[in-house]
Amino acid sequence: MDTKRTKGVSRRDFLKTAAAATASATLVGAPRPGYVAESGSLKIGLIGCGGRGTQAGEQALRAAEICGVPAQLVAVADVLDRAQGAAKRYAGSSNKTVRENTKISPDMIFDGLDAYKKLIAIGDINYIILATHPGFRPMHFAAAVEAKKQIFTEKPVGVDPVGIRQFMAAARKSEELKLSVVAGTQRRHQKEYVETIKKLHEGAIGEILAARAYWQGSPVINQQKPRPDGMGDLEWQIRDWYSHLWICGDNIVEQHVHNLDIINWVMKAHPVSAAGNGGRAWKRAADFLGNIWDNFSVDYEYENGVHMLSMSRHWADCPGNISEAVVGTKGKSNCHDMGSGGPGENPYVQEHVDLINSIIGKGPYQNEAMQVAETTFTGILGRESAYQGKSLKWDELLNSDLSYLPKDLSFEAKIALTPIPHPGAPKWFKVPVECL
Repeated sequence: MDTKRTKGVSRRDFLKTAAAATASATLVGAPRPGYVAESGSLKIGLIGCGGRGTQAGEQALRAAEICGVPAQLVAVADVLDRAQGAAKRYAGSSNKTVRENTKISPDMIFDGLDAYKKLIAIGDINYIILATHPGFRPMHFAAAVEAKKQIFTEKPVGVDPVGIRQFMAAARKSEELKLSVVAGTQRRHQKEYVETIKKLHEGAIGEILAARAYWQGSPVINQQKPRPDGMGDLEWQIRDWYSHLWICGDNIVEQHVHNLDIINWVMKAHPVSAAGNGGRAWKRAADFLGNIWDNFSVDYEYENGVHMLSMSRHWADCPGNISEAVVGTKGKSNCHDMGSGGPGENPYVQEHVDLINSIIGKGPYQNEAMQVAETTFTGILGRESAYQGKSLKWDELLNSDLSYLPKDLSFEAKIALTPIPHPGAPKWFKVPVECL
C-alpha cells in the first residue's frame, strides 16, 4: 500500500479546503460561471436514467419553478438502454411542470459508455445531474467540472481511494472555478436537520462526547436474478449493480453514507481512524452471487477523541433503525429534534432550490463537492477496516493505490468477479488497478 503524501491529500489540507468551501457558502452575489445570464434560463442534462436519476430531473424542474427561473430538461444519457424510456416518461408525465418543461429532441438522447461525454459536450447545457452508479461518479464529475458545468451529484461519489482522489482533485478545481455543486446528501437541506445542527454548533447540548449512526434495513436486492444467456460481464454487473463492490461500494458506502454525513456535519470534521467488523450473515451464496457484505459495525474516532458507533446492515425480516444520535455534556439529540415551525420543503426538492439560488446569485454560494467526498471516504474507511480486519488511518488509506475499477470498461471485456472480502488483508486487496 503506497502511503506517499504526494500521491493524495493530507488530512490537514483536506480540512483547510473544506473549511474554505464552508465559509464561501455565506456569500451572495453575481450569477456563477456557466449560467446563461442573458436568457436567464437553465438547460438541464441528466446522466443516469434509473429511478433516482429520473426523480432528480423532476425535482430540479420543480425547484426551478419555486425559484422563478425558466428551466428545461433538454438531454438524457445512460450507459445502458434507459435514456429513450426516460425521455418518453418525462414528455408524457402527469406532472404539468415536468411535461411542459421537457424539451428532449431525438438527437439529445445518448446511450453507451461514452454517453456522458456526449451530453456534457453540449455547450448550452449548464446544469448537469449525475445519477449513475457510484463507481462511475469520479470520472463523470471530473468531466463535468472540466466543462465548467453547474452540478448536482448524487451520493456516494466514489467507491475506493483512487476514485475519491480523482473526485477531490475535480472538487478543488470546481471551487477555483466558482462552480456551484450540491450533493444528494439531502438531510443537509432538510429544515429540521439544518435548524437542529445549527443549535448543536451553538452549544445546545454542550461539548459533543459521543455519537451513533445507524442504517439497519432490508436488502436492496432480496434475491439475485439469473443472468440472461449471452449477456456480457460488464452489462450484467451494471444491471445487477448493488451486488458488485466496484460499482456500488457496499451498503456502508452506498446508503449508510447519509447517517455518517450527519455525524461529520455535527463534528465539523471527519474521522481520523476506523476499526470495523462485518460480513455476510443473511445473504446465502446460492442466492447472492456478488461480492458485497450485508453488515458492518465500525468504531470511528475523530481527532478530538470522540468516537462514533456506526452500524449498517441489510437483513430481511429484522427490526430496522435508520437514525443518528449525539451525546453532549449538557444533553443529547437525534440531530433533528430542535427544528421549529414544522417541516419545510421536500429536501429532495430543496437541495435543487439551494443549488439554483447559488447558480443565479440569489442565495448563498454552494459547493458541497469536498464535503460529500469526505463523507463518502468515511464510509470507505470503515468498509476497508472491516474487510481487512484491522484498524486503519484516514491518511494512509486515502493515499493508497487501492482501486476496484476494472481496467477494461467495455461491453466485450471479461470482468472476473473478485472474491468476497475476507478479513486478514488477502493479496488481492493489494493489487493496484489502473484508474481510467
